[in-house]
Amino acid sequence: MTSRERQAWISLPDPSEDFAANPVELFFDLAFVFAFSQLVGRLIYDPTVEGLGLFTLLFLMLWLPWTTMTWAANAVSAHNRPVQAIMLVATATSVPMAASVSTAFAGGGPVFAISLSVIIAMALTMMAIGYPTGSAEFYSALRYSLPNIVAMVLFVIGGFLPETARIIFWVGGLLSVIYGTIRASSGSWVVRPKHFAERHGLILIIALGEVIVAIAIPVLASLEELDVIPSLTLTALVASGVFAALLWWAYFDLPQPLWEHKAASLDQKERGRFARDLYTYIHAPIVAGVILSAAALEEITLHPGDPLPFEFRLMFLAGMLSFFGGIELGALRAHRKFPPERALIVVLLSALMLFGGDLSGLTLLVVTDLVVLVALAFEARRIDSYANQLATS
Repeated sequence: MTSRERQAWISLPDPSEDFAANPVELFFDLAFVFAFSQLVGRLIYDPTVEGLGLFTLLFLMLWLPWTTMTWAANAVSAHNRPVQAIMLVATATSVPMAASVSTAFAGGGPVFAISLSVIIAMALTMMAIGYPTGSAEFYSALRYSLPNIVAMVLFVIGGFLPETARIIFWVGGLLSVIYGTIRASSGSWVVRPKHFAERHGLILIIALGEVIVAIAIPVLASLEELDVIPSLTLTALVASGVFAALLWWAYFDLPQPLWEHKAASLDQKERGRFARDLYTYIHAPIVAGVILSAAALEEITLHPGDPLPFEFRLMFLAGMLSFFGGIELGALRAHRKFPPERALIVVLLSALMLFGGDLSGLTLLVVTDLVVLVALAFEARRIDSYANQLATS
């Protein structure tokens, strides 16, 4: 089928055209709420170094179909009915993928690997459709597809193997995809900055929604047992809500719009590498950090007056290092800047979590909120002052 014939049933947007995300893309994201909740459950019941390693592997595998579908919908607008139909099928496929996260290293491995691979295959097909046959972008998509095909084969075979061999095959699949993304940097890609910024903002909101889901669990338990929410639990809920709001502020107030503006200012070649580095690579730890924090918050709201166990303090710290460290990397990649306030957050929270073993979980959370709030307020004041100086100079 030629590019001209393809456009008879699907309208391909001009490479220079940018557009907002379609509601069907948000619908696709909703299955990841389920998947992220399964990841939180795994962390709660296995808060060990090994459990964290398995969480990382599963999260990165879940990240693959999501980010590949995002690249595909960036090439082919999801405002087309045929594309919407494909994404609806992908959404249906993502439900068993999400449901099998908790059993991925047991009997659910084949379902997890096969459904995940099917979504990747659909996204790669959409990507090929999105570029005119014979164009530089079309051949870039084909070259990128080859390592992904190898990865999908490894994923599916690994799903049927014992746990140790399964992990080896799945890690091999991830490495194949990473190789593909490095190889793809020499190719030509169409990147629509507004769409990319919005899609990654939406998946972060999905992760923040998991924070709300995680802290709702102790509320339900309290209502069932006591018919009332204990005061400590209520305080922990407020502090958790403040925490989620601060993470929203930390991402959407400055980084997200600045990164979108930076992407729009680049030429097509550099924009592709920028999107790969900032969105495909760096956003993975940012989103993962929110999920790690959600698991620690569930433990805090379940036992707000008790000292937070060491493994959950490490989990909370890992989440904050991943989230704020990811944003620092994004600032370095986009602007060659290193926001000092966010580095200070990492330093202070590291000291708090490593040496605050005698403090209750609620105290740790409140102090965390205060540290993040003050640091972000100083950052906003510094940036606003700098902007005012530029405007008056």
